[in-house]
Amino acid sequence: MLRKNLPNLLTIINLTFGMLAILVVASADHANLVSRGNDVNLIYYSCLFVMIAALTDRFDGKLARHLGVASDLGKQLDSLSDLVSFGVAPALIAWKLNHMSAFLLLPLGEPLAYAIAVIFPVAGAIRLAKYNLQSDPSVFRGIPITLAGSILTLLNLFNTFMFLKDRFTRVNMISGMILMVVLSLLMVSKIPIRKI
Repeated sequence: MLRKNLPNLLTIINLTFGMLAILVVASADHANLVSRGNDVNLIYYSCLFVMIAALTDRFDGKLARHLGVASDLGKQLDSLSDLVSFGVAPALIAWKLNHMSAFLLLPLGEPLAYAIAVIFPVAGAIRLAKYNLQSDPSVFRGIPITLAGSILTLLNLFNTFMFLKDRFTRVNMISGMILMVVLSLLMVSKIPIRKI
């Protein structure tokens, strides 16, 4: 029984760290460009939780195939976990960073930050649904949400570091928003990518 459910346990660990990232970044209420406070550290921890989720996600499918226990339940659970850990969590972290500064740095920056934060996980959900329905699972169509979420999280880590050093500027915010839009488009694109 344990052998059969070990890959699903890794997937649940992925989901757990994705949820922790969301809960921790949601509690960072008191940080902004004027008064940084200690809440910026919470954003940093959220990024680390997403990276831990990425590590567990890397091995759940491989373990299931190695043990010969791959299942439809595992596939669906993996997709739902990926949406939380690599769609919602990185988008919320980026939104928090942009929201803390958007009203100071860009006209209409705040509504734009909201819109882009919604677009990213929606594109990820479309990408995951298409993958679950495709007949050849060895080829991705569009970049995987795990890759998109990990790239965004690396930028979030960098921007958090810049924020902590009082060097977060309009360039950081705009580059984050542009990257989210580009990654969203790449996720729903038809670009074929061979699965490794």
